[in-house]
Amino acid sequence: MNHKNRTKDKDVKLNNTTPKKNTSMHATANKLPSLTTFTFAMVFLYIPILVLIIFSFNDSKIISSWQGFTFKYYAQLFESREILEALQNTLIVGSLSTLISTVLGVISALALENTRFSGKGLFSSLIFLPLVMPEILLGVSLALFFSSLKIEMGMITVLIAHITFCVSYTIIVIRSRLSGFDYSLEEAAMDLGANKWQIFLRIKLPLLFPGIMAAALLSFTLSLDDFVITFFTSGRGFDTLPVYVEGAIRRGTLTTINSLSTLMIGFTILLTMIAYRLKKFILW
Repeated sequence: MNHKNRTKDKDVKLNNTTPKKNTSMHATANKLPSLTTFTFAMVFLYIPILVLIIFSFNDSKIISSWQGFTFKYYAQLFESREILEALQNTLIVGSLSTLISTVLGVISALALENTRFSGKGLFSSLIFLPLVMPEILLGVSLALFFSSLKIEMGMITVLIAHITFCVSYTIIVIRSRLSGFDYSLEEAAMDLGANKWQIFLRIKLPLLFPGIMAAALLSFTLSLDDFVITFFTSGRGFDTLPVYVEGAIRRGTLTTINSLSTLMIGFTILLTMIAYRLKKFILW
């Protein structure tokens, strides 16, 4: 009897373990097509960027053939007056738009956290409008708006345009930080005699700082890379780096553009990594 019971127990164990193995194998088989599709998509997206980076070191004016390794086109970047002027315009617009949109983002996020704010629902909906609107539509509408007011296209119009779409991102990032804020800290500070400015400067602002920095870096990255909106609002004689790159490609001067694009890609990746690191602190 004991021998029969042991045999039955072994059969039951085998029957219980076999479906689990089949289930795990079936799940692995289902994951393979998704993994293959994801790998193909990543290769399709990043292979052109890798080719651009490799050919930025190509010692040839024709990008279709490899003639040797060189750094001379990187050196030529810093000798070109037009490129340096475009870089200066890009940094000025990016810095000012980041500063202004971040300040407006902090003020707007704090206002939206106020339950007594009557227009909270409408304003919250308007925040997402620049995010869902196509860039070309936003660029054309801003260009028509500036033209109707007879404002000369240049740095001011580009700055206003960049603030228009950057401020939405800053509000969203800072509000995500405020969503986890412990308001009992404010109540405790008020019980200890602190006024509103002291509460903001000594309690709220330090806790919001990681979110503010992440919003600022995201805003600067978006301003640095924007082409479509800048193209419609810059006018003649004012070029940022993306606009200059597009014009150089149309003129056929591609030798230094590969080097310039490589530096822009590297700088953008660096800013994105810093913003991602700071964004993790929002979960504090």
